[in-house]
Amino acid sequence: MTPVSVFSGRKVALFGLGGSGLATARALKAGGAEVAAWDDNEKSREKAAAEGIAVVDLANADWSGFAAFLLSPGVPLTHPEPHWTVGKAKAAGVPIIGDVELFFLERATVAPGSPVVCITGTNGKSTTTALIAHVLGAAGRDVQMGGNIGTAVLALEPPAANRIHVIECSSYQIDLAPSLAPTVGIQMNLTPDHLDRHGSLENYAAIKERLVAAANIAVVGVDDEASKQMARRRAAGGRPLVKISGEQPLDEGVFAGVTANQGRLDTRIVEVKDGKPRVVANLAGIGSLRGSHNAQNAAAAFAACSALGLSAEEIAEGFRTYPGLAHRMEELGRIGRVVFINDSKATNADSTEKALTSFHGIFWILGGKAKDGGIESLRRYFPNIARAYLIGAASELFAATFDDDGRVGYERSVTLDRAVADAARDALAATGEGEIAVLLSPACASFDQFPNFEVRGDAFRKLVTDLPGFEPFGKTKPR
Repeated sequence: MTPVSVFSGRKVALFGLGGSGLATARALKAGGAEVAAWDDNEKSREKAAAEGIAVVDLANADWSGFAAFLLSPGVPLTHPEPHWTVGKAKAAGVPIIGDVELFFLERATVAPGSPVVCITGTNGKSTTTALIAHVLGAAGRDVQMGGNIGTAVLALEPPAANRIHVIECSSYQIDLAPSLAPTVGIQMNLTPDHLDRHGSLENYAAIKERLVAAANIAVVGVDDEASKQMARRRAAGGRPLVKISGEQPLDEGVFAGVTANQGRLDTRIVEVKDGKPRVVANLAGIGSLRGSHNAQNAAAAFAACSALGLSAEEIAEGFRTYPGLAHRMEELGRIGRVVFINDSKATNADSTEKALTSFHGIFWILGGKAKDGGIESLRRYFPNIARAYLIGAASELFAATFDDDGRVGYERSVTLDRAVADAARDALAATGEGEIAVLLSPACASFDQFPNFEVRGDAFRKLVTDLPGFEPFGKTKPR
């Protein structure tokens, strides 16, 4: 835990007692603050009270006595309309902040300048965060990883001169962190997402840009126009910038994933300094970093770890031993030449696109609660699909897309268990040579049949593991 001493002896209000909210309350209390916490969920309030955290109905509290208001990132700050607590805080002139802000305030007090890497972006930020933390840890560094991934930031060990914090930051967290100032700030990419919470793409982009604008060293992807503009503004200010790309060669920066001869993906990571390129790593044969999207993730990780003093050899070795993240292009195992991939985290078409570019001869399981646009943007990847298996509420919508296109045969499997059985049957009966994939990449939210993408992915893992002849990775090859 990181005790937050900056509000010692003062009263603070807190709304939201989920995972990060409860961790925030604990950290404030450990640092000597007087916490008045509330949540609309009675069970969350009971859990907090059982830990000795004061539960106070903020609707009837005296807000004039609060030094700060801690808002959990899942609670609306501005859109579609501010939460009722936001209005009360503003009326009383109480600063509205979040857990990442508390971390940086505490860092400035106990370990100014301690190394912190913050990662944001619409897609790829979790993999990049985990990859950076893994590479640093494999090289013997003292690493703490958390934030929007896994462990709440204030549940991590405190900042220290020789300890590196690697923090994934959502747009919600950035919006509540005016003191955010990482050693290395990474902006991966930007596509329309969370617009219901930010009002417009312009607002969403501006919030993301705060992270790299405040960083000592900015690492910025230049494979989309909005992020490219962020890089240009950073460069115009004359501050340290490393451009990254997973799609194009760069005159300066780190790039990978450029298409080479015969249309094969070039798996080399190339660093260009002072106009001089050198190959610094190769992703060939690393299943956990398969695909063009992981090329950009690896380029970002290389840039960050290099900025923190690691050698190219240390970084390349870390890449080779990276195990990957659950539910994100997770290679579960195989039956013969059929590999089973859990990409349950792909809750929209943009995320699923990455998976569809990584394989040919895909037996694709998709569906759930559809996002705007469905899978229309994925039509150009349909030649990679051997057959599709539709589940959940989006089945008829996706069937209509396939019918209109005419290139993909499909089945209405309805449920995940039936889809796994259908896809495995067809994949194992397929003729030809080379690796083929049974891929769960739903391009949908899970909420019609599962409470979240993790439960959906775990269910897929269990179903696949129970298939006759299945061999999990780890037994069949080193990971």
